[in-house]
Order: sequence, then C-alpha cells, then structure tokens
Amino acid sequence: MGKHALVFGATGIQGWAVVNQLLHGYPSSDTFEKVTALTNRPPTENLLWPQSEKLQVVSGIDLLNERGQEALEQQMREKIQDVHTVTQVFFFAYIFNADPTEETKINVKLLQRAVLAVENLSKSLEFIVLPTGTKVYGVHLCSDFPFADKLPLREDLPRTPEPDRSQNFYYHLCDWLESQAANKAWTWCELRPDVVVGFVPNNNVYCLAQTLALYLSLFRELEGKGAECAFPGNERSWEILSSDSPQDLVAEFAIYASLHADVCGAGKAFNTAGRAKPASWSEKWPAICEYFGLKGTPPPPSGSSIQSPGDYLNAHIEQWKELERKQSLATGRVGNDRSLAGYLYFIMSMFDFDRHLDLTRQNQVLKQAGPVEEWDPKRAWWTAFDRFRAAKIIP
Repeated sequence: MGKHALVFGATGIQGWAVVNQLLHGYPSSDTFEKVTALTNRPPTENLLWPQSEKLQVVSGIDLLNERGQEALEQQMREKIQDVHTVTQVFFFAYIFNADPTEETKINVKLLQRAVLAVENLSKSLEFIVLPTGTKVYGVHLCSDFPFADKLPLREDLPRTPEPDRSQNFYYHLCDWLESQAANKAWTWCELRPDVVVGFVPNNNVYCLAQTLALYLSLFRELEGKGAECAFPGNERSWEILSSDSPQDLVAEFAIYASLHADVCGAGKAFNTAGRAKPASWSEKWPAICEYFGLKGTPPPPSGSSIQSPGDYLNAHIEQWKELERKQSLATGRVGNDRSLAGYLYFIMSMFDFDRHLDLTRQNQVLKQAGPVEEWDPKRAWWTAFDRFRAAKIIP
C-alpha cells in the first residue's frame, strides 16, 4: 500500500513545493497513494499543482481552536479522507509573533496539537519532517551573530547563548518533538534551510522571490528593457556569502528523508541548500535582473539613497494596477501588508555578514538517491520566476 502524506501549511513556500514534488511523482509515481494538503486560507486558482486523483486540499482546520484537542481531531476526521492512513507528516505551519515568549507558546501549541491529533487518528504514522532554519544558528541576532568564526555553519554547532537560547522557539519545537517521539514507532528529522527561493500562490511575507518579481516586473515596465537596476541593499551585504535554498531541493530532501528513517530519523538535523559553493549578491543580483531584461548593478556608494522595492511599488501602485489590467494578472499582490513587509530589507541589508552552510550531511544522504544535482543561483531564481509568470502573478 502506498504512503499518505499530510502537509500542514501546504501553500507556503516549502509546503507548496512538497505537494508539487509528490504530485509530480517524486521519488516514484507509486510511492505515495494519497497527498493531503492543509491550507489555512482557501486555496487560490493559481496553485499550479498538476491535476491528480491523489490530492485532497483541505482548508479551515483550526489547530488552535478554543474547544480543544478532541474538537480538532473530530474536525480532522470529518474533513480529511482516510486520515487513519497518514504515514508521513510535513509540518510547515507557523504563526509570527513579535514577542519571543508568545511566539514560542503559539508555535509549540501548533505542533503539539497537530502531532497529537495525527498520533491519535493514524496508527500508520512513520515520520514527521520539521523545518527550522538558520535562526537556530542565531543569524537573526545580526551584529551579535555568535558563529562568525565557525563557518561554514555545521549542524553540530551548539545552541546560541542566553538569552536567545530560551527565546528561540525552534529549540522548543525540537525539544518537544524529541520527547514526544521517545519510544514511539514513528521518528522525525529537522531541516535547516536559509532563504528559501521559490513560488507561493498566495501572498507570503517570507517569499523574497515574489517581492523581487513584482518589483523588477514594474521596474522593467517603467524604466525600459536594459535599464540599470541597483542592488537594494548595502555595500557590505553585496559581498557576503550565503547559501540559498531552492524550494524544489528542500522538498525533495524532505520527502527522501521521510522515507529513510534509518539514516535521517531520530531527530537528526540537516542543512538544506542548493549547492556547496556559497554565493554573494554580487553573483545573484545580475542573474536575477537578467530574467527581467535588466542590468543588475552594485548598490550605490555609502551615503547615497535608493528607493526600496516596497517603496517603489507603493509609489507606482497605479501603474502596477494598469499593468495588471493590461496583462490580465492576478490582483492583490501589491499594496498589502504581507508581500511587501520588512523581510526584504532584513535579508538584503541587515544580513551583512557571511552565514553560509556546510552541506556535507545533506549531500551524503542525497548521494544515496543518485548523483547530487546542484542549483546555481540562476536556476533557483529563474525557476521561481517562471512559476510566478505561469500563475499570472507577473507578466
């Protein structure tokens, strides 16, 4: 009997890609018999997933409902066909809160509710994939980044010092999952991508590719083909090294890991990124701009100003709406508080230090599946842009 994948957060950057890879037959067309995609908001018409009898899309399940665990499980019984056959769980649900204590409380509760429900509803559960990210290495601490002298970042590094250690919700998620998995038939692993480069069908505050796609599409429309487009960061961030994580690579690794508990289980952590060689924005930005027929140039000298992508779009919102009408584009991507928040500034300006990943552990696992195919920046970003274009989100 084939496997049954249950994907929480299925229209986020990583969740969308896991569903997409499963429906395209990874690792083989008969490995998974059912794919259940759980979405917080009703899905849009731009999902881009292939038609498949394996797929059921379910929205409206509230992991934090006030009626408790029993009510959640009843809702899942009613809404998820064959929930008792779930074997693999991919947990991409997340709720942001600016208060670290509240963020930990909320997201641990999300995980607890979800895992306990699946445990109680399916005796077939085999594996849970939990994504974290480079926040486990303290990259969000910026100038206080604790491992600047321990590059590339390896999975066996210690946790960040206090007070961040107690406030980092990723640690609390892992600790709870580890305790819950003790002496159970199922096991789990942790994935640690950096910036995930990919497509989302809905607005997503963490989708850097969508923000850049919207910005550069409008920039090309207004400034013309071949126009120079300066990097919207600073001189230091232009040169720093990092490891982009293409959503397809992350998804394939997540699926492979979930099927190979012998080498990937017991809470093992894996950095997940596209290639062993890190890249700087000085390599990535020209490749990104090339897709839109633009010439990507370095940031202006210190002391000079440049309009941020978000400000540029907001300043020309009427021109964007005209472009939407002219090209029959999906609406609602510009002028909202989800796709153009401060994430881009954080990544392209505040992250002005090297933070690249060691991929030895990831690639040792991938070699068991076949030759390791690396993703250069052009392939990673252009794949995402192609999907936004196919979904009519950009022209």
